[in-house]
Amino acid sequence: MSLTVASAPPLERLPGIRYGFFGSRGGVSTGIYASLNGGHGSRDDPRAVTENRRRVADELALEEPALLSVYQCHSDRVATVSGPWTREARPRCDAMVTGRPGIGLGVLAADCGPVLFADAEAGVVGAAHAGWKGALAGVLQNTVAAMEKLGADRSNIVAVLGPCIRQSSYEVGPEFPAPFLDRDPDNARFFENGGRAGHRQFDLGGYIVGTLESAGVAAVHDTGLDTYSNDGRLFSYRLNTHRGHRQYGRNVSAICLTAEAG
Repeated sequence: MSLTVASAPPLERLPGIRYGFFGSRGGVSTGIYASLNGGHGSRDDPRAVTENRRRVADELALEEPALLSVYQCHSDRVATVSGPWTREARPRCDAMVTGRPGIGLGVLAADCGPVLFADAEAGVVGAAHAGWKGALAGVLQNTVAAMEKLGADRSNIVAVLGPCIRQSSYEVGPEFPAPFLDRDPDNARFFENGGRAGHRQFDLGGYIVGTLESAGVAAVHDTGLDTYSNDGRLFSYRLNTHRGHRQYGRNVSAICLTAEAG
């Protein structure tokens, strides 16, 4: 049985591409990490996390060491991947690109937006972790630019947004919209009045999709899944926080090239 929680028809139509958006089911972790926690940065049993990642890698027809992830820090930085690294040597950044088959690019998220990219014609893929800070800083545009340096053409790039926190679940304080409005007054369209006076509901998914469309990629697809409202199916940092937990599991979103790509 597949461990994936969402499909992306624009990626499925591309030759030489494997991908997956994985949720919280199908792993071996327990407690608040139940059960497919992919984050070694959590306080989960490292052996359980490794087994969970092995199961994710297996879905992509990869060995576990070939499923790479980075030290995510809500930045705009992108790593160009030429080969595997150890967990201890992983770079501090929030996106990866590669033109090498057999390397899985995996991003972790528990409310932030995971975005998978592919130019099948050029044989180049990318993966980005886009929370509001990274998205505002330009991690998505930088991922497209890094793919182009490997030979991709943005007019051929397909980008897919996986499960993330959605507007109805994402209340923010009165000061939150300011940097978005300073960047572009039109960003007001991503904010609606919240349930409390002075608060707003932020459309992170809409902002990510709008940014990708403005970047000029060929196609943008949104899976539409809300991490917060899919308890038992997806991990959510905010939901766990509202329940009084300081720790949380991480959803994995990953993409790789096969030998047929390019």
